[in-house]
Amino acid sequence: MTRRIAYQGEPGANSHLVCQQAYPDWEPVPCASFEDAFAAVESGDADLAMIPIDNSIAGRVADIHHFLPTSDLHIVGERFLRIQFSLMALPEASVDSIRTVHSHVHALGQCRGVIRELGLTPVVAGDTAGAAREVSESGDPTQAAIAPPLAAEIYGLQVLREEIEDEDHNTTRFVVLSRDFEQAPRGNGPVVTTFIFNVRNLPAALYKALGGFATNGVNMTKLESYMVGGQFTATQFLAEVDGHPDDPPVRNALEELEFFTTEVKVLGVYPADAFRAS
Repeated sequence: MTRRIAYQGEPGANSHLVCQQAYPDWEPVPCASFEDAFAAVESGDADLAMIPIDNSIAGRVADIHHFLPTSDLHIVGERFLRIQFSLMALPEASVDSIRTVHSHVHALGQCRGVIRELGLTPVVAGDTAGAAREVSESGDPTQAAIAPPLAAEIYGLQVLREEIEDEDHNTTRFVVLSRDFEQAPRGNGPVVTTFIFNVRNLPAALYKALGGFATNGVNMTKLESYMVGGQFTATQFLAEVDGHPDDPPVRNALEELEFFTTEVKVLGVYPADAFRAS
């Protein structure tokens, strides 16, 4: 039986591409929204979900940081994808014939150079691959799309320009989500531990909560704050550290964290992607 991995977007999206790279023998399952991708795993319709969480240019993916704390899913892996965009259009189109370019707002913002150079009018679409599909269906040689190269293959478009992104360090980090809590073994390579916590309503509570990581020499690579219950006070945080909860420094830091928090929930203990070392 073929295993299934859900992602948000249409076929040809970057999330689709990273699913193919990481799980080449699995069936990718496109979902209209992040919420649908989470639900596909929670219901058992898919075994895993591949979800973007951070981008080196655009920053955090806001929706995901709100779904993770309330979801029953667990992080079991991570993947980094160097984002590459192509300018694509109908087979009969050319650089001279195109007038508008369609894509997701982030993709348009990351490819300003070529849009300005060619004098194109940007048109915001819901999804990069969806923009490619819409251009393919339009039959209009004046329309172009900015999308991953995979989308050109899927929707029968020609690539007019390759690697058009403004920055060559454009990278997205994805997390792999599962219904089951599968903790990576200790001592088998670098590990990342992701957790959320709520600080107590005390002066300098966050400073004291994080002190244990500093005194135990634990490297914290992420700290994100959240509003809780519509209040304008940041009481919930998502954090990531290098190391395993069974490593004495991490264990001691997490124990100290509990003195200054009302809740600590580990979302995942998983192998660090090799990209981190590079």
